[in-house]
Amino acid sequence: MIPYLDLKAINLSYKTEFQEALNALLESGWFILGDQVKQFEKSYADYSGVNHCVGLGNGLDALILSLRALEIGEGDEVIVPSNTYIATWLAVSYVGAIPIPVEPRIETYNLNPDLIEAKINSRTKAIIPVNLYGQCVEMTSIMNIALKHNLVVIEDNAQAQGAICDGKAAGSFGHINATSFYPGKNLGALGDAGAITTNDKKLADKVEVLRNYGSQKKYFNEVKGYNSRLDEIQAGFLSIKLKKLSADNSERVRIAEIFNEELKGIGDLVLPVLGAGCSSVFHIYLIRTKNRDALQKHLSEHAIGSMIHYPVPPHLQEAYHELNFKKGDFPLAEEIAETCLSLPLYPGLQSDQIEKIIGTVKSFFAQ
Repeated sequence: MIPYLDLKAINLSYKTEFQEALNALLESGWFILGDQVKQFEKSYADYSGVNHCVGLGNGLDALILSLRALEIGEGDEVIVPSNTYIATWLAVSYVGAIPIPVEPRIETYNLNPDLIEAKINSRTKAIIPVNLYGQCVEMTSIMNIALKHNLVVIEDNAQAQGAICDGKAAGSFGHINATSFYPGKNLGALGDAGAITTNDKKLADKVEVLRNYGSQKKYFNEVKGYNSRLDEIQAGFLSIKLKKLSADNSERVRIAEIFNEELKGIGDLVLPVLGAGCSSVFHIYLIRTKNRDALQKHLSEHAIGSMIHYPVPPHLQEAYHELNFKKGDFPLAEEIAETCLSLPLYPGLQSDQIEKIIGTVKSFFAQ
């Protein structure tokens, strides 16, 4: 069996280092917001090309606390992608704001900057572009639009740690940027974890207060905050894995290039396309075909795992019935949801496994 993602193998390769980190934590006796978190925050800020990083409990909290720090709230409108994981929309809803969907470029699946200005009005306060599937959005264009209309930008970098746009690191463009270290991410913890990055010290300070019950000094609470602190042990694990992230991303790119070359021109397959000036770290290797369900069944019959990211776009989820969207309102997001399939791609995928995946896809279209 070739799993879609082999987290066991990936993390066992760090077993000795993880055990040393755990032993050091036990010896320290300090388990919340200690030296491990501070060290990781510094290292990840440097990696992302920003001045500040604040570790948090998960990626959704990173988005929510970013919106809170920017004082986005009740009745405000926030531009979001129509094609994204629902967490992007949920964060907007949790602060009382309204998600305003914008369609992607069908070639890259990322938010289309050319469509943003038509959705801006007096209630618009922010844009949340998402670096989807590992590819950085056209962030330079989005930042220029935000500057023109006096909007703030929260860059959602949960899927593209290490990607580049116009020579700058993903997660460094927005006024504040949110990321997730969910285990399946390119930089994955062994549990839930997240962070924000920013060059704005005031925003970083606000998030530091919000993550810890709204308190800088124990038992003195300035605002109504949250309990969303990056765990010491997860910070220790992440610091270890961060050292290898660039090499792991390069391995992902190498495998993606093999897929691109070998699957080119096969059936009606649509392969990944990079936007101008943008790179991808291939968190997900997403293909599209009108025969998606049959192809997934064929792969499963040959013991190859795959995933659908994501089968139902946010505007058609029951959770957002009150917005009264219907099928056909965002046809590009719907087309992607109905035709996309993610193939296995991760560090440690062996040459014979890569060959089997390619051969099995080819055999499906040769039928």
